[in-house]
Amino acid sequence: MISERDAVIIDAVRTPIGRKGGTLSKNRPDEMAAHVLGRLAERTRIDPIEVEDIKMGCVTQIGEQGMNIGRIAGLIAGFPVEVCGSSTNRMCGSSLDTLAQSAHAIMAEMSDCSIAAGVESMNRVPMGSDGGDFSNRLMNQHTIIPQGFSAELIAQRWGISREEMDQFSYASHQKALHAIKAGRFEHEIVPIEIPDDSLEKWFEADETPRANTSIERLADLKPSFLPDGHVTAGNSSQISDGAAAVLLTSRKKAMELGLRPRAKVIATALAGVDPEIMLSGIIPATRKVLQKAGLRMEDIDLFEVNEAFASVVLAWSKELDADMNKVNPNGGAIALGHPLGASGARIVATMLPELERINGRYGLATMCIGFGQAIAVIIEREA
Repeated sequence: MISERDAVIIDAVRTPIGRKGGTLSKNRPDEMAAHVLGRLAERTRIDPIEVEDIKMGCVTQIGEQGMNIGRIAGLIAGFPVEVCGSSTNRMCGSSLDTLAQSAHAIMAEMSDCSIAAGVESMNRVPMGSDGGDFSNRLMNQHTIIPQGFSAELIAQRWGISREEMDQFSYASHQKALHAIKAGRFEHEIVPIEIPDDSLEKWFEADETPRANTSIERLADLKPSFLPDGHVTAGNSSQISDGAAAVLLTSRKKAMELGLRPRAKVIATALAGVDPEIMLSGIIPATRKVLQKAGLRMEDIDLFEVNEAFASVVLAWSKELDADMNKVNPNGGAIALGHPLGASGARIVATMLPELERINGRYGLATMCIGFGQAIAVIIEREA
């Protein structure tokens, strides 16, 4: 059913993703964020004054990512001072959360136009550099462990072998490399200028997928967390840099501005789980969002499940009996990288053209989140 208050997605863009110590390590994150905001406005031909708020996901909000990067990025982009900005930290789900926030405000008639965005420079602002010691009261109530240990617990509980994890990771790289060769990312990527001392150059394609990887190379990697564990650097998401942005409006506003929606937000959901096995939250989050949408797993044409660790996606698949041919068809964070605050918006930017390419109707994005949370969103492609 079509409504004037539908929260519709007009367009989504992202930078190419830079690897650890890679090309984007030269770029400030606030300027990366400003770049995608500006390019999104240019591409949609929207007057930035129409944007009521910029909601920016960012995890490590310190240094160049501090001081409300959502507001600062808008100012750097040259948006009018009337365009507001905020910053959200729901850890890995931050910019999928900003999309949900934007959709909720639109559907509640509290907003008509906003940009849901995200950014992270994991090279310039190291993960965890904003943290400190945990409260004794917290530690007395919950077992707080690094995410890698949680990924190991998931592999144990769902009976996932090292071989399965390495095979999944190899496939992620192969799918991403194929997608790049086929030009599948070209519409979502907005090239970004790289300062290089005396000259300027453009960064145009993801540098994270590894053409030289193999099952044998992955098998040779040592476990990262437990001596006899399954989690390695090869079957985990990559430290990386990037930014992404999604323009959402009410259907009424889109009609007024002459904008063509590409999709609408159908349902959103959050889920909380035990922080010790924190990364399993995508399982209840997926069930909740499907229930809210009145859909079943088989109704979904495309799944984007953030590849924080291979065990996370494989456990989700086993628990929900997912058709893996529909899951991350162009690779995921193991191959493409996981610039924390940007990944949710990046997933949506990748999902939109893929739904269009396959003539699919429904797409479901879900992401595990540190300390035992998860988020899920279902979108429906506009015919």
